[in-house]
Amino acid sequence: MRKLLSLTLTALTAASAFAGGYRVSLQGQKQLAMGHTGVGVVNSAEVLFFNPSGMAFLENRFNASVGANGLFARTKFQNQANNWTNSTENFGTPFSAYVSYRATDWLSVGLAVYTPYGSAVEWDQDWQGSHLVNNIDLEAIYFQPSISLKVNDYFSVGGGPIFVSGSVNFNRNISRSQTDEQGNRTDVTIDAGGVTAWGWTAGMMLKPTENLTIGANYRSEITMEARDGDATFHDVPGFLSTTLTNTTFDADLPLPAELTVGFSYKVNDKLLVAFDYNRAYWNVYKSLIVDFHNAAPTSINPRNYKDASTYRVGAQYTANEKFSFRAGWYFDESPVQDGFFAPETPRNDSMGYTGGLSYQINQRLGVDFSFLFLHFKEVNNSYDYYQEDDQNTSFGGTYKNVVFSPGVGLSYNF
Repeated sequence: MRKLLSLTLTALTAASAFAGGYRVSLQGQKQLAMGHTGVGVVNSAEVLFFNPSGMAFLENRFNASVGANGLFARTKFQNQANNWTNSTENFGTPFSAYVSYRATDWLSVGLAVYTPYGSAVEWDQDWQGSHLVNNIDLEAIYFQPSISLKVNDYFSVGGGPIFVSGSVNFNRNISRSQTDEQGNRTDVTIDAGGVTAWGWTAGMMLKPTENLTIGANYRSEITMEARDGDATFHDVPGFLSTTLTNTTFDADLPLPAELTVGFSYKVNDKLLVAFDYNRAYWNVYKSLIVDFHNAAPTSINPRNYKDASTYRVGAQYTANEKFSFRAGWYFDESPVQDGFFAPETPRNDSMGYTGGLSYQINQRLGVDFSFLFLHFKEVNNSYDYYQEDDQNTSFGGTYKNVVFSPGVGLSYNF
C-alpha cells in the first residue's frame, strides 16, 4: 500500500508544477501576446506579475487589468511495440487580475491575483497507463500584494509576499492488473484540499536611457504542504480489504524558485521590442518524501528534475491611438529527464507562438486580445521507477502535445 500511495502522491506533485501536464504561461493578455515577455516592459498593471518594481514607472495613478483564457490541450500517446494508443483532450480557464495605485511620487502599491496552475487531465479510465494516472483535477490561486519604490527617475525596486491556496484530486489504478471479484479494476482517489503556502517575489528596474528599460525579478521557491490528505480506495477485492483501507498522509510539494532578467527597447514612437530570459531551479525536486498516518514507513520517490531555461522575444506596434498589435515567440526547456517521463506530466521542450491586439475604447478603457499556440517536441520516453513486486517496471511510448489558448481582457486607468 505504501508504494501505491507514494507513487500517487508523486503524480500529485507533478500536477502542481504543471497546469494539466504543461507549464503554460498565461499571466496577462498584453504580455502573453508579446511572447510572455514583461520583466523589462511597463505596459499596464500586468507588470505586477512580471516585475512589481515596474509599478513605479506606470504613467497613470490608477491601473487595472483583468483577463481570462480558454486553455485547450491535447496529448496523443502511442506505443507501437504493444499496439497501444490513447489521447486526452482537456480544457482550463486560467484568469488574472491586477490593480496598482501610485500613493505618492515614490511609492506605488498593488495586488495581483492569478491562476498559473489550474487545469485538468483525464485519460480513459483503465487505459494502458492507468497504474500511473487516470485523471487529475488541479485548482490553485495566487494572491500577491506588492509595493514599488521609485528611488529616482532611472531606478526602482519592488516586491511582496505570495500566498497560494489550492487543491488537487487525483485517481489511478493500484496496479497494472488488480481487480475485485466482479472484474472491476481496483483504484484509489487522492484528495488534498485547502493546501496553502507562502513565498515572495522581488525585482528591480533600471532605465539608463529614455528608450531602454532593463529588469530583473526573482520568485522564491514555494513549498505546498499537504496535511491530512485523504486516500479512498474503490473496488477492493476481499483478500485486500484489510490492507487497502482508507488513510491519510502528509507530503511537502516543492515549486521551484525562478529568476527572470530582460529588457525592452523603444525603437521609435510606434515599435517596442522585448527579450526575457527565465531560469527555473527545478533541481530542488529530487524526490518526493511521504509520511503516512499508519504503520507504513516513510517513502522516498525519485523524480530527479533538472534546472530549465526559457527564452522569450516579443514586439508591440502602436498603429494609432486606437489600435496596438503584438507578436512573440518563446522556447521552453523541459525539466524532465530521460527515464522520469510520466503521463501525468508528458511535456518535452516546446515552442510558443503568440500574438494579439488592443483596442482603446476611450482614453481610460481598452480591450485586449491574445492567443498562444504551444507546440511540444515529439518525444519517445518512459517512466522507469514504478515498482511492482519489488522491481522497477517501465512504462513509455511516444507523446505528441499541443496547446491552444485564446484570451481576452480589459485594461482601465486614470
